[in-house]
Amino acid sequence: MSSLPFEMWLQSRLTAHGFACGEIDGRIGPKTLHALRSFQKAMGLAVTSEADEATVLALRQSSSRVPVEVSGFIPDRDKPSSEDRRKSVWPRQKDVMQFYGAVGTSQTRIEVPWDMRLAWDKDVTVRTITLHTKVAASAERAFHVIRGQYSDREIRDLGLNLFGGSLNVRRMRGGSNYSMHSWGIAIDFDPERNRLSWKRPQARLSLDDAIPFWRAWEAEEWVSLGRARNFDWMHVQAARL
Repeated sequence: MSSLPFEMWLQSRLTAHGFACGEIDGRIGPKTLHALRSFQKAMGLAVTSEADEATVLALRQSSSRVPVEVSGFIPDRDKPSSEDRRKSVWPRQKDVMQFYGAVGTSQTRIEVPWDMRLAWDKDVTVRTITLHTKVAASAERAFHVIRGQYSDREIRDLGLNLFGGSLNVRRMRGGSNYSMHSWGIAIDFDPERNRLSWKRPQARLSLDDAIPFWRAWEAEEWVSLGRARNFDWMHVQAARL
């Protein structure tokens, strides 16, 4: 299965499937158990809080696979944007390894200036998120600008309080290359209302009241796949297309 100890394999597979456990350290604490139960519930398995045979089998499945009916709506994320010829502090997707180093390395934590909840387990409060050291200060600036633009009620209405993940070493959904999350240079918000293939106006963050949110990120030269390609509106990344 893996050369990792089973506990670390379990944490890494849960994280790859989008159910983050925090640090992959082999310690099965409350956060890992929350992720395990949430994964079991999402997969329609018995919620046992144990890594039983059915759960392990489900965890072994590819975390990048998406349904056929969804994959047909996903644009080519690796196709460079011919319109983007600006100089930027961030690399193109094809150059991220050279710029950021190996996946999962050089990580730090930043505080979010409002209360967040795990999107897949809203009983869990999120106060800090993990990002690459090269993007952490930029993300903090964007978060503080956003905090100044929206009230608590507006943040909840937009779903900016629902954390969908940051660092997550995995392949792109429906693709074979590493996701930008693998370097901790992407953040997802409210995945349930901004699903991968949803376009404008179905996706919540495609609506006009989210424009100040996106402009805060764009001021830091982060890229919204929704604004650029009209899909994956949950996602913002510190890499150009």
